[in-house]
Amino acid sequence: MHRQKFNSVKENFLQRRYGVRLGRRYVLAAAGVMLMGVLGCSQVNDSTSALAKSPLPTESPSTKKTVTPDTKVVAANTKFSFKLFSEVLKKDSKDNIFISPSSVAIALAMTYNGASGSTQQAMAKALELQGISLEEINSSNAALKILLENPDPKVQLTIANSLWANKDTSFKSEFIQRNKDFYKAKVTNLDFKDSRSSGVINTWVNENTRGKINKIVETIEPEQVLFLINAIYFKGNWSNEFDKNQTAEYPFYIASDKQKQHLMMSRTGDYRYLENEQFQAVSLPYGKDGKISLYVFLPKENNSKAFYENLNSDNWEKWMAQFSKQEGFVRLPRFKINYDITLNDALTDLGMGEAFSRRANFSAMGKNLAISQVKHKTFVEVNEEGTEAAAATSVEIVPTSAVEKPKPFRMIVDRPFFCAVRDNQTGSVLFMGSIVEPR
Repeated sequence: MHRQKFNSVKENFLQRRYGVRLGRRYVLAAAGVMLMGVLGCSQVNDSTSALAKSPLPTESPSTKKTVTPDTKVVAANTKFSFKLFSEVLKKDSKDNIFISPSSVAIALAMTYNGASGSTQQAMAKALELQGISLEEINSSNAALKILLENPDPKVQLTIANSLWANKDTSFKSEFIQRNKDFYKAKVTNLDFKDSRSSGVINTWVNENTRGKINKIVETIEPEQVLFLINAIYFKGNWSNEFDKNQTAEYPFYIASDKQKQHLMMSRTGDYRYLENEQFQAVSLPYGKDGKISLYVFLPKENNSKAFYENLNSDNWEKWMAQFSKQEGFVRLPRFKINYDITLNDALTDLGMGEAFSRRANFSAMGKNLAISQVKHKTFVEVNEEGTEAAAATSVEIVPTSAVEKPKPFRMIVDRPFFCAVRDNQTGSVLFMGSIVEPR
């Protein structure tokens, strides 16, 4: 029973992580971590391996006979995915949204290896990793990489990581080594003063996403000392492609009072299907074995708000268990979306605000560092063949002294207000009131 449950969780993770958000031939994600500041300990001396002389602290996960990701880490990734989506939805509910939680999670997991103290606790809360050891997190991510890279004989999926170091900067060896051992990160030394260095990094990203993401680093600023980059590449056609001859224009209802004509793909077949009072849902598989799928959920009319309020990891797992094989007809719009968002606010709301402040503690990678920005960009196109998608996540870390200072504010007290008189030494509030009409 336990093994059956684990297999279900594993299969759902594969489908969920790289199926739900995607649909034409290629699915790609690139996550970049930019680390800036003065770091201490082991010096980066070699352009191909910054720590070639350092001993491996543990056996490389890929050499183990069995590969088993911890179900707690899989569950944590799922919870983080839906929490992150929910936060993004709150701020952008009236526009198209398309994110890659896997891209963000991998970038932050690599960064998490450098966090300490309350900053590590805050990141663990945001990433749903409380109670899971760093070794379990890293080992499970390594195991997931191996599992995900072998989803189907006719499906390609690769996950690549790299560290790009300023040749004049020192780093803590354990932080670098963990990223090499568990994330198989390629470590390369660069002269960050050379304007061509950003091109070298972007070339690696371009190659590891098969040309679908050609740039993640615009320019290298003087204070930057390290970039951690993640790239994910997926290529797979639908198990049963849509017939292009069946594609035609039909009305698409943007709102109850607004519609447009749009190209829609149509197909009849046997699908895993679920319907209840909230929605209809179908699983559209990729490849020969269908281990990865696109899940499409269609809320019932006038029920979108309730659906998204119920869209969380617990309900997701319940829904996944309720799909059953059924013959039916699917009409799905072709679409192409470009999306970008800065995730600072969303991640702060998830509990890791300290990592963006002067109180940040990344002492496991170096001294006086903080995250200044987490940017996320995606692209997706769905058509008759499958899905083409790309995502890039950039986590920028700066010296705590460089954390942005608050902008000058404007406060025009021209409406009813609250006020109080407080003794700051004792904290006693001596007077308070609501002023509706000053006289």
